[in-house]
Amino acid sequence: MYRNKKAGMIGIIITIVILILIVIFSNGESDNSFFENVASNLVMPIQNGLTYLKNKIGGNHTFFTDINNLKEENEKLKEKNSELEQSLRELENIKTQNETLKEYVNLTEKYGEYKTIPGYVINKDISNYSKTIVINLGKKDGVEKNMTVIGNEGLVGHVVSVTNTTAKVQTIIDTASSISCSMSTTKDSIVCKGTLDDKSTLKAMYIPTEANIIQGDGIETSGLGGIYPKGIHIGTVKKVTNTQNMTDRYALIQTAVDFDKLGTVLVIKNQ
Repeated sequence: MYRNKKAGMIGIIITIVILILIVIFSNGESDNSFFENVASNLVMPIQNGLTYLKNKIGGNHTFFTDINNLKEENEKLKEKNSELEQSLRELENIKTQNETLKEYVNLTEKYGEYKTIPGYVINKDISNYSKTIVINLGKKDGVEKNMTVIGNEGLVGHVVSVTNTTAKVQTIIDTASSISCSMSTTKDSIVCKGTLDDKSTLKAMYIPTEANIIQGDGIETSGLGGIYPKGIHIGTVKKVTNTQNMTDRYALIQTAVDFDKLGTVLVIKNQ
């Protein structure tokens, strides 16, 4: 009961105070300014907040527009880059073709004394035991078994089998290869064989006891044996190994042809 009376009294007091304030504020210009200040203080933060949100939303809209523009520009740059890469590949192909043609010209000029067929290597089997290559020439091109194959630097090997469109070539570094050779300075005859140890070394054997073979001597085909024409460069002497018996001495020959990099060849047609 006491609490209800107390609450009623407080309500009456608050009502009276509010009425007095309304009367006072409504009678003077300064009072109007007060209300305006109160209203301003209440409304301005809200207005500022709404303006901030509006600007923020507008900025985000611009941001997303810029993102879309960047995506479009990125796609265009990707397309342009792809076109440039394609052009570069085409230029590289043209460059390779020009280099191949240049090698053919150099080869045909260098071995102009022979009737030759130009071709290139399409497969290699340069392992420890079998050192053969396959070229893109066959029966339809006039290639036959036992024809000599040469590169720009010198002797490559000879044809051992032929299909209509390809030919298998036993290289001079094959372990089954045996070539009748001569030293370019003394013209002494020797025999060069392929080795198991190296892809660019031959072993020169059956060196005459009176022959003066030294490092740096050139080695070429002798024309004997019925396969290789005379005078085709094979390589140079890089080491001479002497033994107690002069008939057993031997030399290592560095091949002129780099078989790892061999690409273009000429097949010498049988005379």
